Amino acid sequence: MTSSPDSFSTQGVDGVRIVADRLGDPLAPAVVFLHGGGQTRRSWGRAAVAVAERGWQAVTVDFRGHGESDWSKDGDYRVTTFAGDVLEVLRHLPPRPVLVGASLGGFTAMLLAGELSPSTARAVVLVDIVPNMDPSGASRIHSFMNDRMLSGFDSLEEVADAIQQYNPHRRRPTDLDGLRTNLRHHDGRWYWHWDPKFIDGTSALPPVEVTEVDRLDAAVEAILCNNVPMLLVRGQMSDLVTEERANEFISRFPEIDFVDVGGAGHMVAGDRNDAFAGAVVEFLARHSEDR
Repeated sequence: MTSSPDSFSTQGVDGVRIVADRLGDPLAPAVVFLHGGGQTRRSWGRAAVAVAERGWQAVTVDFRGHGESDWSKDGDYRVTTFAGDVLEVLRHLPPRPVLVGASLGGFTAMLLAGELSPSTARAVVLVDIVPNMDPSGASRIHSFMNDRMLSGFDSLEEVADAIQQYNPHRRRPTDLDGLRTNLRHHDGRWYWHWDPKFIDGTSALPPVEVTEVDRLDAAVEAILCNNVPMLLVRGQMSDLVTEERANEFISRFPEIDFVDVGGAGHMVAGDRNDAFAGAVVEFLARHSEDR
């Protein structure tokens, strides 16, 4: 049996408090999970358990402006700043962790391991994200995150309805209490957990790097040039990493392992955690023996 996670916090690059959970042996090599823009560290729960049960230390991080981490007073939500925050978290862990990043977390992993600190990662897993993502899929995600952001929701049932509308192929949960970890509750209403400045265009320093395809491609190239193994896990029904975009990425970087998860959309770990966790664990097993 795996015990409950231990929470810890550290200061980010400008003093913002960053919160993380640790599951497993704190002396074991770490797998650090970085969530997407509409998620929190809680999104990785079952995947973290699967990794910890196989002897790794699983660490899940709340980005600034998300979950229980502080919001940036300066509105600094650049991808490089997220990466700098994660680098501060890594100072509390054994050297050379594996980085697993979904969507925004994947962009963060690219720039952290390929630009900010090239010697940091032992492996990188990208979860349904490539540098040249499909703009229509990106627009749909932005619309979902922006909708009801300021007005909030009257009940958890309304939240579940919104999620179901965005992700119709995922089964609606019968127990809605799990939604509470992705929400804030005040004045009798439920609100998404993220700082509105992160998504509404009012941030002084927004995450513009997500549109810098050449820069992100160069970061991936740098990771591979450092002999760091990489894996792309795509949701087969994803409208962000379409089949065309995935094939283009793998053709450009054939060294990267690729797993296409059937029955999953952009939220791969939530849609098909069994297949996702299995792909990650198998990848780690293949690339850990000689490291």
